[in-house]
Amino acid sequence: MKHLLLFALLCCATAAQAQRSISGTASDARTGKPLPGATISVLNGPSAITDAQGRFILLPKQQPAIIQASFIGYASVRDTLAKGTDNIRFELSETGLFVKPVEVTSLRAGANSPFTKSELNREDIARQNLGQDLPLLLNQLPSVTTNSDAGAGIGYTGLRVRGSDITRINVTVNGIPVNDAESQGTFFVNMPDFASSVSSIQLQRGVGTSTNGAGAFGASLNLSTNEFRDKAYGEVNASYGSFDSWKTTVSAGSGLINDHFTADVRLSRISSNGYVDRATSDLKSFYASFAYIAGKSSLRLNVFSGKEKTYQAWTGVTDAEIKEFGRTYNPNGKMDKGGFYDNETDNYQQDHYQLLFNHAFRNNLHFNAAAHYTRGRGYYENWREDDYYVDYGITGPVHDGDTTHTTDLVRQLWLDNHFYGGVFSLRHDLGKFNWTAGGAWNKYDGKHYGKVPWAEAGGIDKEYRWYNLDAFKTDLSVYWKGEYAITSRLKVFADMQYRHVNYELNGFRKNPDIRQHKKYDFYNPKAGVTFTINDKQYVYASYAIGNKEPNRDDFEVGLTEAPKHETLRNVEAGYVWRGSNTSLSANVYYMNYRNQLVPTGRINDVGAYARTNIPESYRMGIELEGQYTPASWFTVQANAAFSRNRINAFTEYLDDWDNGGQKAQTYESTEIAFSPSFVEALRLPSVRSRVSLPISWRK
Repeated sequence: MKHLLLFALLCCATAAQAQRSISGTASDARTGKPLPGATISVLNGPSAITDAQGRFILLPKQQPAIIQASFIGYASVRDTLAKGTDNIRFELSETGLFVKPVEVTSLRAGANSPFTKSELNREDIARQNLGQDLPLLLNQLPSVTTNSDAGAGIGYTGLRVRGSDITRINVTVNGIPVNDAESQGTFFVNMPDFASSVSSIQLQRGVGTSTNGAGAFGASLNLSTNEFRDKAYGEVNASYGSFDSWKTTVSAGSGLINDHFTADVRLSRISSNGYVDRATSDLKSFYASFAYIAGKSSLRLNVFSGKEKTYQAWTGVTDAEIKEFGRTYNPNGKMDKGGFYDNETDNYQQDHYQLLFNHAFRNNLHFNAAAHYTRGRGYYENWREDDYYVDYGITGPVHDGDTTHTTDLVRQLWLDNHFYGGVFSLRHDLGKFNWTAGGAWNKYDGKHYGKVPWAEAGGIDKEYRWYNLDAFKTDLSVYWKGEYAITSRLKVFADMQYRHVNYELNGFRKNPDIRQHKKYDFYNPKAGVTFTINDKQYVYASYAIGNKEPNRDDFEVGLTEAPKHETLRNVEAGYVWRGSNTSLSANVYYMNYRNQLVPTGRINDVGAYARTNIPESYRMGIELEGQYTPASWFTVQANAAFSRNRINAFTEYLDDWDNGGQKAQTYESTEIAFSPSFVEALRLPSVRSRVSLPISWRK
């Protein structure tokens, strides 16, 4: 398998001779400066993105062909490629409207920055977007592994980067944090079909550059939806797949109205029976964006919401159960009297409101500010048998003089939370020296409570809450990052961030007396260097420190000793080469942890992993990535990651029930759970049938 990756990139070399590539540049018509990141596309054909020098290479199916150049803030330009032409130059004029995404450029790593990253544009996303959750759309990127509770990629899904789970991956949408404040995870099931509204994605592996919200301990994922589309459009997309999986999306946009206003809307419905038994999903969502755009300012309101109902399928099964019931067996909801409870479900709705303001004081001085509010509420519902009334804080009913102590019942574990705050950034481009300053203030107000809507023996009021706990969290951060060109080839990068966290936790369902009020002050410096060898290749290296507070569940596991915060020291170094129809990159990394929280193997009654601090541990590896495009319709992509993920030494203390006291068990050079030493991905072109009239059908 390892040799297959290299073979796949080389096996089609002879096909490259069948077609001539064309190259060219895109530049500002007024200043003549190159436009990196511009999109060059053949009408109904392939597309390319210009590099840092504004250059591109395309492989059109045939000549003549119509080619379009487009870039945010500039009017699109079309040209006809005559037969035999192998070079074309585009000069784009600014529209006079402020549509550049300042909120994105303030957080993302630049084209040749000294950090390890992968990027997807709208075309890359649309190529795979058939209804599966966002993690499944990223599973071909280096060091990325994904999982799906239902087995079909719809419903609850997980994402890991270099073995680090989603609670360690900082996620922002238009620069606004979306990680849950307490678990620090991102639940994409609450954002169904969000990929249909995303225009670009950047995944930074490792600590990465400073960002807003939760600490980035494995990666940072930046999603952007604020795409400017000057022409009106309308689309209906329908997809059908295995396990009776349906995706229907209706989207439309007004284009530019009266030279200032735009509106974009989307409605989506996704449903699936899942691969696992009863692992059904019913997901609904909408997205709406309204913008006012002027010459030096823009104001945009984004409102998006997701509502999900999924049958629980997160419990593992034993080998014996698989042999007896089959690979798709799902024990969730099983009743001793026979059958399964039909509403063993997870139900949640999450609403997002974003108000973003961008302003250009000068052509090289841009300001961004945004206010946000997220409202979430929902519950797990479980069938319970022979539960004790006393566990719910009440005395059982009395029948014929006898007190009933246990009952079968249905319980709901509720979350009801509010998350709000603001972010800002100021970016100044001075030619050789560019810098950005920014920060965020976010507040979380959450409630945890339980309800019993039905009990077989009665005696419990429907509105009764057997626990009612709250939690509050404030997150304040500021950062400054700058890049200086010592020479035309050598650039240095510096980044400093201060983050203050104030977390107040007032009890758990099973341990209501646990109270924690923790304050953390983190300093996260970063530095790096990039050297451009020539117009096709560059090398980079960086060093970064990241700190992260424990999650909510970590405080319940550490009953006798509160968990410690984690520290990560991250070294990255890499090489990137981009040719006419081939690109290659290689990087090495070393991630040294102090007090890393790792899973112990134990889970609680809702499937969450218990974790404990490990004094010293590390991850180190090499990541290889390549892409080969011998023809416009044929692209081979492959990547591989080889890593070593180890706990240096750890002593576990176990109760000795026979002799009293505790036994000490020491582990050395132990592998870290969920951290595979080899991850590879290979993507070959697939044939898709597509009809756009204006309905598009994909299978």
